[in-house]
Amino acid sequence: MTRRIWIRLVLTFILLPAAATRTSAQQAQFQVSVDLVQLNVAVTDNKGNYVTGLKPSDFIITEDGVQEKLAFFGEGNGPARSVVDPAQTQDDSSKAQASDDPSKPANASFVPHPEVAGSPEGGGSATDSLNAAIAGSNVFILFDTSNYMYRGFVFAQDAISDFVRSLEKADKIAFYSYSRDLSRASSLTADRGEVVRGVRTTVAGDDAALYNSLLLTVKDAAQCMGRKVVVVFSNGPDNSSVVPPEDVAELAQSAGIPIYMISTREARLEPVSTAVFERMTAATGGKAYFSKNWRDERKAFESIRDDLGHLYSLSYYPKANSNHGWRTITVKLTGDRKNLHVRTRNGYRPQPNRYPGGTVAEVSTEKPSSASQ
Repeated sequence: MTRRIWIRLVLTFILLPAAATRTSAQQAQFQVSVDLVQLNVAVTDNKGNYVTGLKPSDFIITEDGVQEKLAFFGEGNGPARSVVDPAQTQDDSSKAQASDDPSKPANASFVPHPEVAGSPEGGGSATDSLNAAIAGSNVFILFDTSNYMYRGFVFAQDAISDFVRSLEKADKIAFYSYSRDLSRASSLTADRGEVVRGVRTTVAGDDAALYNSLLLTVKDAAQCMGRKVVVVFSNGPDNSSVVPPEDVAELAQSAGIPIYMISTREARLEPVSTAVFERMTAATGGKAYFSKNWRDERKAFESIRDDLGHLYSLSYYPKANSNHGWRTITVKLTGDRKNLHVRTRNGYRPQPNRYPGGTVAEVSTEKPSSASQ
């Protein structure tokens, strides 16, 4: 018995340093940084008209009930500008994070600290790099090529092609299509002709795995710095995905990616899909459209383009927050403006930042949990 205990003690002392080494290596993969939470905010009146010309002082942002200090502000397709001294804001946020539990993941909103966004040594300050990262929009278009699309396939291609050509102020556009699988027909590019060629070469497929494909699209978009949106054209319900739509919506919310969905009258006849489309777009700050014909499809794309040109960009460094679960965001307007309506995402879930080889943080989606909407 004594010999057995002695052997166990020896093994324990041998294995403990190795385990500690592995733990240190695992912890080294996570890098704490000061990140911005970026919001795309639409403000409209009772008639649905966009309200322009608002100032940073017109907005009140709270996260879990705590009022946040706006750091960067922009309107429409113009570049964002600093509202306060970024160095001081980052310093305040660093102190707040230092007082938090260091063993838990840092907040992540996928617009990295200026030193990650671009090195000042490359010419230009860190603030310039951050402004460049926030300005403009990267638009990811996801097109339903399942067997639901046979009837209106050519009309949908025409509408998407016109939409691509009309996005003059967008930085880059990517075009994906899906049926059972996702096809990345055109990666993110500034070449509109390449994107249109990707649209024209799509062919109708089989079953529809919308939520599987949308999850992959959101993951791709989350890797980009700056503003990004996903525009989905879907002609029917999802009949072959394994990913629940709630998980897709939560990832898009946490990554700050509005989802716009254009669907057809056929899709609206299916109540479950209708409810999911409306709930997902509302949660991420986007919109859902249900078109009766190809003319309505074109109008829906025009509305999305108009929306992108009127969004306010609000960014802040979050204050100390011990909540590492779902964080609720509210954006309100100052003064008596009950006739105005604000649309944006309603929160996010912090995720660990990883910088393998010095690259931008990647979104972890191995088992995304659903947040109550």
